[in-house]
Amino acid sequence: MTSPRTFESVDYEAFARDVKALGEEASKHLGEDDLKHLRKIELWGRLCTVLGYATAWIFPNPLSALLISQGAFTRWTTLMHHIGHRGYDRVPGVPARYTSKVFATGWRRFIDFPDWMVPEAWAQEHNVLHHYHTGDMGDPDLVERDIDWLRDARLPRVVKLMVISFFAISWKYSYYVPRTIRALQYARARRENRIGPSVADGGTEANGMYPFDTRALSPRQGSFSPFNARGRETWMRSLIPYAIYRFGLVPLLFLPISTYAWMSVLATSIMAEVFTNLHTFLVIAPNHAGEDLYRFEAPISDRAEHFVRSVLGSVNYNTGGDVNDFLQGFLNYQIEHHVWPDLPARQYQLLQPKLKALCQQHGVPYVQESMWKRVGKLLNIMTGHSSMAWAVTVPKAARSGAAEPAQQLVA
Repeated sequence: MTSPRTFESVDYEAFARDVKALGEEASKHLGEDDLKHLRKIELWGRLCTVLGYATAWIFPNPLSALLISQGAFTRWTTLMHHIGHRGYDRVPGVPARYTSKVFATGWRRFIDFPDWMVPEAWAQEHNVLHHYHTGDMGDPDLVERDIDWLRDARLPRVVKLMVISFFAISWKYSYYVPRTIRALQYARARRENRIGPSVADGGTEANGMYPFDTRALSPRQGSFSPFNARGRETWMRSLIPYAIYRFGLVPLLFLPISTYAWMSVLATSIMAEVFTNLHTFLVIAPNHAGEDLYRFEAPISDRAEHFVRSVLGSVNYNTGGDVNDFLQGFLNYQIEHHVWPDLPARQYQLLQPKLKALCQQHGVPYVQESMWKRVGKLLNIMTGHSSMAWAVTVPKAARSGAAEPAQQLVA
C-alpha cells in the first residue's frame, strides 16, 4: 500500500455546513416538478419495454433486446434506486406507490421491480452497507478488494479481461444475488442476536462477523447450494421467481400467436438479459473505482467525515440532459447521490454544479469524466495494472466542533 494522503487541511465542519445548507435548500423546493420528472423517466422505461416485447415476437433481434434491457435498467437504476433511498418520500403529494414503504414491497415486487434481486436484500446491501461504508473496509462493493484474486493472478491481461467479461454479462445473478441475500441474512441474524457486532459497531476481528467480509458475503460460501438454508433462500426468493417471470411467463404470453413467436421472445429475453447485465456493469462498477479515487481503512466517525469521503470515493460521469441521464440511469450523479441519497433524481441535475463549486472552494477533490474513461480505469484496477489511492480523513475525535453522529446515516 502506498502512503495514504491526508486531508487535514479541509475544514470538515465548514464543508458539512455548506453541503447541508445546499441539501436543505433543495428540500424546500421539492414538488410537482420532481414527480413529473419521475413519471417521465418511468414512462420512457416502460415504452422501451413495451416496444421491445411488441417487436421481439417477430424474430430474435438485438434491437428488441436492447429496448427490453433499457426498460429493466431504468426500473433498477432510476426507479428502485432512488425510491428505495426514500428519494420521493418527502415530495408533497407523492402517490404512495412512489414511496419507499410501498414501492416493490410484497406482491408489488413483480410490478415495480421484477429483477433478480430481492428488494429488501438490495436495500440492506446497498442502502445501508455500501452507503454507510463507502470506500472503507466495510463496503461490500469495494471492487479492488473483491477482485484481489484476479488482480494477483499471474495471467495475461487478455485472459483477465475475458474473466471480467464473463462476470460483466452475468453479474446480477453471479454477484448481486448471493451478496444481497447474504447481507439480508446477516442483518436478520444481527437483529435476532445470533451473531456479534460488526467492526463498525465496535466488534473485533475475532468476532469474524463483518457486514463487508468476503467470508460473510462471498457467493463461494454456499449461497447457491440448495442443501443449506442460505442457499435455499437464494433459490426460492431470487433465482427461481425471476427466472419463471422473465423466461417463463412473459414468453408464454406470445404462445397464442405461434410457437415461433414464443421461441423468438424467449431468445430475445435471454439476449436482453445479457445486455442489461453488461449495461449496468458498465455504469455501476466504475462509480467507485480508479487510481484517482480513494479508499479508507477505518469507518466514518460522523456526518462531516461522511460528506468528505462521499466525494473522495465517488466519481461523476458526464451530466446534463434527461436523455443522457436516462441512458446512464442517473448514476452519472454518483457524488451527489452519496451526499444526498434521499433526494429525487431531478434535484441532482440542479445541485451538481453547485456541489462541484463547493468542493473546489473547500479543497475536496471532485472527479468527473466520461463513463468510457472510467470503464478503462475500472479495468486497470480489476486486472491489477493500477491501484486505488488511500486516504486518511480526520475523525470527529481529532477535530474541534460538534458534528452529527455517524449512526444517523444508516437508512
